Amino acid sequence: MTLVEGGVNVAVHAPLATRVFFCLFDAQGKRKLARLELPERRDGVHFGFVAGVKDGARYGLRAEGPWQPQDGLRFDVSKLLVDPFATELDRPYAFHPGLCEKDRDTAELVPKAIVRPPLPGVQRSPPRLPSWIYEVPVKAFSQRHPGIAAARRGTIAALAEPAALDHFRHLGVDTIELMPLMAWIDERHLHALGLSNAWGYNPVTFFAPDPRLAPGGLADVAHTVRVLHDNGFQVLLDVVLNHTGESDVAGPTLSFRGLDNALWYRHVNGAPVNDTGCGNTVALDQPFVAHHAVSALRHWVDVTGIDGFRFDLASVMGRGPDGFHADAPLIRAINADPVLSHCILIAEPWDVGPGGYQLGNFPPRWLEWNDRFRDDVRRFWRGDSFSANAFATRLAGSSDVFRGKHPSNSVNFISAHDGFTLADVTRYAHKDNMANGEGNRDGKSDEVTWPGGQVRALLASLFLSRGTPMLTAGDEMGRSQHGNNNAYAQDNALTWLDWAGADRTLIDFTRRLIDIRKRHPLLAEDRFLTGDGDAEWFGSDGRAPDWASPAIRFLGLILHGKHETLAIVVNGTGEPADLPLPDAADRWRRLFSSGTGAGCPAFSVSLFSAIST
Repeated sequence: MTLVEGGVNVAVHAPLATRVFFCLFDAQGKRKLARLELPERRDGVHFGFVAGVKDGARYGLRAEGPWQPQDGLRFDVSKLLVDPFATELDRPYAFHPGLCEKDRDTAELVPKAIVRPPLPGVQRSPPRLPSWIYEVPVKAFSQRHPGIAAARRGTIAALAEPAALDHFRHLGVDTIELMPLMAWIDERHLHALGLSNAWGYNPVTFFAPDPRLAPGGLADVAHTVRVLHDNGFQVLLDVVLNHTGESDVAGPTLSFRGLDNALWYRHVNGAPVNDTGCGNTVALDQPFVAHHAVSALRHWVDVTGIDGFRFDLASVMGRGPDGFHADAPLIRAINADPVLSHCILIAEPWDVGPGGYQLGNFPPRWLEWNDRFRDDVRRFWRGDSFSANAFATRLAGSSDVFRGKHPSNSVNFISAHDGFTLADVTRYAHKDNMANGEGNRDGKSDEVTWPGGQVRALLASLFLSRGTPMLTAGDEMGRSQHGNNNAYAQDNALTWLDWAGADRTLIDFTRRLIDIRKRHPLLAEDRFLTGDGDAEWFGSDGRAPDWASPAIRFLGLILHGKHETLAIVVNGTGEPADLPLPDAADRWRRLFSSGTGAGCPAFSVSLFSAIST
């Protein structure tokens, strides 16, 4: 839809539809003003000029065509559809059972797209490689923040408020990763449970922000990004291109499904493929769909100025009929785009489809969430046998996964929005998701956790490792979800950050860790260790560790750089220890320790600097 003098030009790609209608509504988006059939059709595109339509008008689409579910065709002209290219909606999506009922008119149930002129582009600077990433749930971050005006809490605009900026600066944030902003709908089972989606990983269309997070539309997003940039922060956007909130065959018809279900979603024998575990899988291997996805990404970059993307379930983006390929059409198009190719690109390199685990297999420019870092570091601190070898590999940058690339390709994390919080990792042996209404069947059942209390050692393991660290907002202040490791359905105080109860001492501890990483670049040097004069490992006796031993609980790593020599010492035993190096008292100065006491405290990570003699 393009606003021009005297009206709008409307074009809708719907090759299998027999007719497409442009439906106009009043300023409140309720009363129907007109229903006009698009008069022209060429190459699968229905188009026409609609006179008299002005900036701010509310509209929707309807598509008429065959109902042949066995062939993936689910046209239903009674369904009002949101334009896939809509850049602004007049209200959030809200689930209603009528959205799923055939032949039920849904005009009163769905948002209306708002006619807008093209938004101006923004000036951008080339992004830099993140030194570390701060994952921010947009609503949960500010919903309970006493220093942010009530009217802005829970919105993208809250992140541009002085109180939020002060926290980012105090912590030493480099790159902020915003959890999804695209307009989403609650999953239909949540409606019956009286719950709502707290994360936004269930989008319907890819161009418009959710009005709950951005009531002023894309202008709100652009303003906040500009303020964050002015304060020195890069901004990434978590995007969900792999599935939509239209779900499985029993789900609602809201946009793509009503325009051409067989085109937009992958099917086998008429049934939707569920490689995402969310009911459907967007057919990103189809040229038109891939082009739409690239256009949406360009739209967000051009209009808001964001610096890059984290792609949810990114394996879907590379899967074709014969499996995953790092040069699949969509990935290749992103890498070839003159703007997107310079953005920060981060893959969540797995899904639940065949061959869905693709860690390390994305193109060299892409960063990837490294869940092996999460699990191997947790296993070491839990005290698992034979865990030291894997822990050492993660500490050194995961060369086994990213060989031929760089440590920075590995996005290291101990916890994320999905799973136990950092505090809960060391408080709970088992998940407690009963509040989600699924009998505790949801969420990962074998997540590596233990009642142990080594939060500071985990944080130190994260920020003293090579790679790109990622911390989820709130973990620096001790946030807890009381054992819920799948809190997507808890849009309430369980997931909203508790600023009044924040552990200020832990915040300052995390800040110190981040500052140490910045002041000692050898820790984050973006190359793998060779053992040829650049590094050496030692055990509790000062000699090389016996890597075949299942019970290694003490590790040391000496890093030799051009301007400094550092020793990272990991004491996973229950006893304090002296630094087991020759002339330790004379040559080495302790810069940091996650524990208390002299030398190498029990259950701690310590950093020492060599003093030249």
